[in-house]
Amino acid sequence: MTAPTISVVIPAYNEGVRLPDFVEQLTRVCLATASPVLELLVSDDGSAPEHVEKERASVEAAQARLAAEGSPHRFRFLAAERNGGKGSAIRRGWREADPQAEWLAFLDADGAVSAEEFLRLATLAATTRETDVVVGSRVAMAGRHVERSFFRHLQGRVFATLTDLQFHLGYYDTQCGAKLFRASLLRPLLGRLREDRWLLDVELLVLMREQGARPLEVPIDWADAGESKVRFGVDAVRMFWGLKKMHQRLHRPQ
Repeated sequence: MTAPTISVVIPAYNEGVRLPDFVEQLTRVCLATASPVLELLVSDDGSAPEHVEKERASVEAAQARLAAEGSPHRFRFLAAERNGGKGSAIRRGWREADPQAEWLAFLDADGAVSAEEFLRLATLAATTRETDVVVGSRVAMAGRHVERSFFRHLQGRVFATLTDLQFHLGYYDTQCGAKLFRASLLRPLLGRLREDRWLLDVELLVLMREQGARPLEVPIDWADAGESKVRFGVDAVRMFWGLKKMHQRLHRPQ
């Protein structure tokens, strides 16, 4: 079996409705290109049984199709017994990823970043020697198409501003659900990752910067996939407070 260039974790929680269509999109893209070789791991995060069944069935059907066509890409399905959060699902997937993969990535299951757009990011990562972190960025600019409600845009800008005040990362968008990391730099950090939910993005970017990783933020096409699982009231307060606690933890004298 061909070793993957990129192992991509797709965290999924009760995604039995949206995920099958997205898996179909990813399958079509994989069948249309042989490189870079992708390992796509759907990491279910303790979903309800009916969602797990649909997610698993879509992944198994996709893998059977790829195998029948002789494609080097492959799908895998992982399931957690209980819900632990998006960050937890991503970390679990990376622990199970092919150890020969040159890049470790994650991609949201809702399809807001299309299969074609992710392949563009993946190809960029796989063909560059000057970059160690590739981050999708939802920037409304010429040549890019971003569909996003004003409310969610405002929420994202407030969070990005608070993040930069705490960590001075310099990214326009830390929370876009498509990121790739050079595996040789990320694997030694897996044991240090603690964030189980949305703040994993920030934790990863901070720790990779400490390793001297060279970042590239890439404007992408992005389409709001519907209802967000982030509740602006309760979850936003938790995220903002979580930034403060993470800053204290990561900058605590060793």
